[in-house]
Amino acid sequence: MALIDAALRGALVALLVLVVAVLLRQWRHPRHADLVRVGIALAVSLIVQAMAASPWVEHEVSCAVQSPGIGVSLGAAPLFWLFARAVFEDGFRLRAWHGLVWAGVVLLGASICLWSPWRPGYVLMRAVPIVFALLGLAAVVGPWRVDLVEKRRRWRGVVVGGGAAYALVMVALRIRSPDGSLGSGAALGDVAMLLVLTVLIAGRLLAPRAQGLWEDEAAAPPLPAPDMPAPPPAPVEDASDRALADALARHMGEGRGYAQEGLTLAGLAAQLGAPEYRLRRVINRGLGHRNFNAYVNGLRLAEARRRLADPAERALPVLSIALDVGFGSIGPFNRAFKAETGLTPTEFRQRASLADS
Repeated sequence: MALIDAALRGALVALLVLVVAVLLRQWRHPRHADLVRVGIALAVSLIVQAMAASPWVEHEVSCAVQSPGIGVSLGAAPLFWLFARAVFEDGFRLRAWHGLVWAGVVLLGASICLWSPWRPGYVLMRAVPIVFALLGLAAVVGPWRVDLVEKRRRWRGVVVGGGAAYALVMVALRIRSPDGSLGSGAALGDVAMLLVLTVLIAGRLLAPRAQGLWEDEAAAPPLPAPDMPAPPPAPVEDASDRALADALARHMGEGRGYAQEGLTLAGLAAQLGAPEYRLRRVINRGLGHRNFNAYVNGLRLAEARRRLADPAERALPVLSIALDVGFGSIGPFNRAFKAETGLTPTEFRQRASLADS
């Protein structure tokens, strides 16, 4: 069993090194640079974990020598969470506080020898992977309904969800162990599961031209002009999809379907009398949008910009416009408007007023 364990760990390390080597070439990828950097950091952490969690190291090497490896291994937990967010959140960006969270977790794990007699310290260290595994699952489940990229919905959920399940199983096994280490059988299962997950992820990461990860499945169109809140549908090949695209354009244009507060993809599909998967395909492939909420808010903000710039509506409160275009309250409207234009609605209206005078 020891030879099998060593062989699996060697294969895992070799595959992770290959992943790092390939990802380094994508370091400055125009769309996915943060995903690449998190992926590299996660792969390096898993390399350290594969070596630090081997039965020989855990049982034969002193705590002081193990502690740096334990810290880096524990740091894989927040990196998994960040990886899940980078995969599923369009526009995700790494922030300085992400690095501080990772550093804090690494220091916690690396200081294990200082508080080894303190039982709550072990409880805290076991809680860290659970917390970040749950956060990773939230990153998968949260945007699931509004994600329009079909391949991402099907494939990435399996991979990232599997990663969270792996983390939870490993924590459970370590909690059951009297000294927190893995027996030979559990260690073999650990490396086998990790190798399977790595093969699945590597198969995608090592394909730079794979649709849905490195390249956009459809280029996002420019935002609609203020006087045209609903963009015309792009040509689609399927006749039924063309009919649905026309119906969608009428409903979201003349019918102002986007102005319904709390509009969901399922609700819109029901209004159009179409299966949800077909509507998702039309909005993604025909109109180039990757997220349903972003698509709807783009239409809402287009009308809001037009009305804020209209001298005839200058006396109308901003809140009234926000509610009328479909936002539930002024806060989300202000945040979305500023993210879109770089200005608050009031500043935008003032500039439009100055331009007219």
